[in-house]
Amino acid sequence: MEVTLARKTGVDLQFEAPASKSYTHRALIAAGLAEGTSHITRPLDADDTRITAAALGELGVPVEFREGSITVTGSGGKFRCSGGLTLDLGNSGTTMRLMASIALLAGVPVILTGTKRMQERPIGPLVAALNSAGGRIEYIGRAGCPPVRISGRFQGGKLAIPGDVSSQFISSILLAAPYAEWEVDLTVSTPPASRSYLDLTVDIMETFGAGVEREGYGRFRVRNDLLYTGREYRVEGDYSSASYFFAIAAASGGTVTVGNLNPGSVQGDMRFLSALEQMGCEVTYGKTGVTVTREGDLKGITIDMSTSPDTVQTLAMVAATAKTPTWIRGISHLRFKESDRIAAIETTLTQAGCRVESGDNYLRIFPGPLHGCVIDPEDDHRTAMSAAVLGLAVGDVTIKNAECVAKSYPGFWDALKTEGLV
Repeated sequence: MEVTLARKTGVDLQFEAPASKSYTHRALIAAGLAEGTSHITRPLDADDTRITAAALGELGVPVEFREGSITVTGSGGKFRCSGGLTLDLGNSGTTMRLMASIALLAGVPVILTGTKRMQERPIGPLVAALNSAGGRIEYIGRAGCPPVRISGRFQGGKLAIPGDVSSQFISSILLAAPYAEWEVDLTVSTPPASRSYLDLTVDIMETFGAGVEREGYGRFRVRNDLLYTGREYRVEGDYSSASYFFAIAAASGGTVTVGNLNPGSVQGDMRFLSALEQMGCEVTYGKTGVTVTREGDLKGITIDMSTSPDTVQTLAMVAATAKTPTWIRGISHLRFKESDRIAAIETTLTQAGCRVESGDNYLRIFPGPLHGCVIDPEDDHRTAMSAAVLGLAVGDVTIKNAECVAKSYPGFWDALKTEGLV
């Protein structure tokens, strides 16, 4: 599937944000471990969340998708599956990392594998931490990366893990921690990347009944006598997905309102709105939505995006339309996503006529005359959706293999079509 976008200016648009992918993953896992039945309403039904649901199903947890909801019959922390189970988790890095600790509760050997790209993505710090807590996890192929064979027990106790590669390693341990044999006392030995996702993880854990004490982002203590219980849970809207719509207002000029958003959310990608304000946009928060307006020129900014990695590509596309350069820092972990996203930004903007400098942990974007181009997102959903922002600002931009957005937002192109943008 190819999508070609024409230039739009002075927009006046309204969208509804899809459900949060991060919250849906975590709610599925907590519900799968819980005692009793959970009804997750308004979840994200996308490729990645389906992979998590399917993995729970293979472990013996009944998961039923219905229109607008998911019903999960919890296992009470006791999975019903046979040894030798292999879970193919595709290209869902979130599922791979979160399920690594969950699989250690199975009591039988479980193999986690995925796509070729998945087998290049790091999981070593998580494996080391789990092995120190009673796991016997082995690499089947390349050391430090999936596939892995998981066996042993989750004993818990005092653990330590570095946080600078991925906060998902920490979230993985935390989500499983209520079911460890001993209380888990987890020290994060280096400042965590994408630390706002830990707020989200703790939010889900406490909502489902777990007991968590924390010292900022450096230490977490999880009780093993307060377990998850089934409940009704509504998933809030996703600021990561909403960022593309906000960016249209910023890059093309005009006004965009996005509903189904919690203005008090702990989602780190709310920081994207602050970045747009610094660049010259007006941001207005309502009870259930946010409006972004851009009337004058945009100015470049210097910003650390370490807490909101999923909106870096979106911000980069907006930066290309500003009047002065932008310097984005704190992004080294983008090298290990579905693609090397630092390289993807550089390739995309260079093809459109922009000059970009990059390093291991930064990007400098120098605006200049932009023109149409053909973009191959290389199966990365966020590359495709951020390219749509560029396409609407510049015009004559074709995105190949555009269906890859189904990983996190299957309705993205339909949403643009409804507003007459494609």
